[in-house]
Amino acid sequence: MSVYLHDIPLAQAQSRLREALQDANLWRVLGTEDIPLSENALGRVTAEPIWAEISSPHYHASAMDGFALRAISTNGAMPSAPVTLFIGPEAQYVDTGDPLPEWANAVIPIENVESLDENDQITKDIRGPKTIRIRAAVAPWSHVRPLGEDIVATQLVLPAGHTLRPADLGAIAASGHQTIRVSRKPKVAILPTGTELVPIGSKLKSGDILEYNSLVMAAQIKAMGGEPTRYPITKDNFESICERVLEAAQTHDLVLLNAGSSAGAEDFSSKVVEKLGQLLVHGVAVRPGHPVILGMVKKELGIKNKDTGNLIPNSSSLIPIIGVPGYPVSAALTVDIFVESVIAKWLGRRPHELPTEMATLTRKLVSPAGDDDYVRVAVGKVGGKLLAAPLSRGAGVITSLVQADGLALLPSGVQGMDAGEQVKVHLYRSKSEIERTIFCIGSHDMTLDLLAQVLAGYDRRLASANVGSQGGLIALRRGEAHLAGSHLLDPATGEYNISYIRQYMPNIPVKVIALVGRDQGLIVKKGNPKGVKSLGDLTSSQSRTEPSRSVQFVNRQRGAGTRVLLDYHLNLMGIPSDSILGYTQEEYTYLGVAAAVASGRADCGLGIAAAAQALDLDFVPLFQERYDLVIPKEHAENNLLSPLFELIAGADFRNSVSKLTGYDVSVMGRIILED
Repeated sequence: MSVYLHDIPLAQAQSRLREALQDANLWRVLGTEDIPLSENALGRVTAEPIWAEISSPHYHASAMDGFALRAISTNGAMPSAPVTLFIGPEAQYVDTGDPLPEWANAVIPIENVESLDENDQITKDIRGPKTIRIRAAVAPWSHVRPLGEDIVATQLVLPAGHTLRPADLGAIAASGHQTIRVSRKPKVAILPTGTELVPIGSKLKSGDILEYNSLVMAAQIKAMGGEPTRYPITKDNFESICERVLEAAQTHDLVLLNAGSSAGAEDFSSKVVEKLGQLLVHGVAVRPGHPVILGMVKKELGIKNKDTGNLIPNSSSLIPIIGVPGYPVSAALTVDIFVESVIAKWLGRRPHELPTEMATLTRKLVSPAGDDDYVRVAVGKVGGKLLAAPLSRGAGVITSLVQADGLALLPSGVQGMDAGEQVKVHLYRSKSEIERTIFCIGSHDMTLDLLAQVLAGYDRRLASANVGSQGGLIALRRGEAHLAGSHLLDPATGEYNISYIRQYMPNIPVKVIALVGRDQGLIVKKGNPKGVKSLGDLTSSQSRTEPSRSVQFVNRQRGAGTRVLLDYHLNLMGIPSDSILGYTQEEYTYLGVAAAVASGRADCGLGIAAAAQALDLDFVPLFQERYDLVIPKEHAENNLLSPLFELIAGADFRNSVSKLTGYDVSVMGRIILED
């Protein structure tokens, strides 16, 4: 009987896998090897303690260029009563690192002596004088590195289970070793499956999906200290997948079987594991990634000889197999959650742990009550408060992991969290990076992406969350962002943003800077097959008279400036919103609108020309609007934002934006409002 949909808690799933590995005698360091001491040892894990074979230094060494001497011979030396010592019996020149003569117990730096010739005159041959004059006494062992100052023979240099860093390699060399005994790298086979998959670099046709999960997972395994092998794509065929798993099992310690872990007609992974071994788990109460498969598969009793077809004897054993979901985010998180702890055990090191901080959630989250829910978040510090802004939650949105500064965990039993609540965040970035982050919440514009790229050269990060213009102003009111992009048109005055700022941010002094003027219009398919020329062409009445011209629209979300602009013009034209097919279908960015049109999910949507150009679509211009940056005065006066103002005022950024289609940079940098 299939155990799929019987989701079990994450801790229980991890426990089942651990117990199975213990039963198979695999919950241990898998093996060791001796490797040469070189830079290639970086990142390897010590398999046993490293004890010093020699001391470092192994003699009393001079720590300065100067003269070795007996400290007692300098007693009484003063500026007014110098002491003179003869080179040879009383003093000897030494360079840094030279051994001290057996009779010496101190070094006086060369700059602290007067080098004299045979006539007691200052000589230019400061390293080869006849005598030296000293005007200050030195203490015993001054400027000397005594034997064993760094390392004493037989002392512990590094413990077992230590991941080697650059300085560690130097310490191992200094302690007299030429080789290091390390844990061998676990070998991990990565098997992508799916008839729809095509390799990177393929010319894509409809229905093709680029296979890059194996690339991401291989990089994860390598970062963990493992040795990944990426296998070619296996089509959705039960016997073919079984053969590929058996092949990989012969020479690897772990098999990652990617995709096919759900319950569809061509999802064979669980059946493959059942046939080849034992299915431990199919379904874990974690999101994203709940259709995870955990199991153990048997190696064949023999390996086929390619020439004769005969079996070469091989001891039967079990190795773990993990069925990894096909969605990119689910795949990456599954490897982090389930594979890291196994690799750590096999290497003998502690599992990697991300630093955690409590942060304030910027918007409400809904979560399945029975699942551990990992939410990608952008993180920034505003007014001394650490904030977490949720990003896209789609399991297929790999860019959400790229943009994420951390993962917020909503534990099982929590059905959601309100804006303003504290949430634990596992940070991908350091605190110093977050301190340098400019946090932007509001309307999306492609110039923000360009701004983020340029700001990186000014030691700043621009992290943004796209929630629409109104959402951005509300975030500013709550102290949850440094700035917001906004383009809200006031139907009563025809002015942008100011009335909304007064409504949503009362009594908060602000600085409003115009960033760009831009064309808003209809994004349509190449060639505009529906012949859309105006908002009037979107109505269902048009569809009834000419059914072939029925237009599927895609809208922006409520609170977006584009949505406000659309509603304003629909009202002027007397067009009811419910007469537009797809009015309630929403996207959060212009590129999201363009992607919906490019994919055929919609015939058109309101957006900007640059988004249409990005996806090779046509654009029907309708309106001109102004896009502003709204910045509370307390942040406008903060040094954090100084590079941003410098860029906006400069010609280079202006020229870069002017090359984008549909933008007017003549307004860039204009102060619209300053309280």
